Amino acid sequence: MQQVLLVRHGETLWNTEQRIQGQSDSALTEQGILQARQTGLRLQHLGITHIISSDLGRTQQTAAIIADYCDCPVLTDSRLREINMGTLEGRVLTSLSQDEEQWRKSLLNGDPAGRIPQGESMEELAQRLREALEATRALPAGSKPVLISHGIALGCLLGTLLGLPAWAERRLRLRNCSVSRVDYQSSSWLAEGWIVESTGDIAHLSVPALDELKA
Repeated sequence: MQQVLLVRHGETLWNTEQRIQGQSDSALTEQGILQARQTGLRLQHLGITHIISSDLGRTQQTAAIIADYCDCPVLTDSRLREINMGTLEGRVLTSLSQDEEQWRKSLLNGDPAGRIPQGESMEELAQRLREALEATRALPAGSKPVLISHGIALGCLLGTLLGLPAWAERRLRLRNCSVSRVDYQSSSWLAEGWIVESTGDIAHLSVPALDELKA
């Protein structure tokens, strides 16, 4: 059995401002740095062998902090990037027009054709996230990797592992620096392949963690 941990990046300035990030970037806040440190403390005794991060700044910053605790290098994989939010990147939620809000909601509410202009579809997102996960199977036997990615990206990946379409209604809450776990295994009572062991665990955090859409 291979175990892979999935970690969302720490809180960013744009998270606190309710500003759409997508593949644009924003640095971690002081709280986001603390979240990453607490995640590192949680993972440091788990035998982590590889830390593979999205190549966006907020995930690389999170990964570097965690790597200090796990004593292993950080690799980057652009397939772990957040969904491209097209023309809405950098916008504050309250500034969106009715049409723009509908474009955004189309990625969350189960619309098979959901897409923001100049952005990605959920199907495109799911394909590259699944490729990044499958690549971990080529690591040496006994490896225990951590993939550090983003909220919508990881939620889409976990949903598809559960057999949902990539564009299914979004109902997994993955807060900043939450930890999820998936295993590749063969079981008498589970479908062979990837199974979801846990999602969105924040028991290691002593400070509140935002989800993607602060309410």
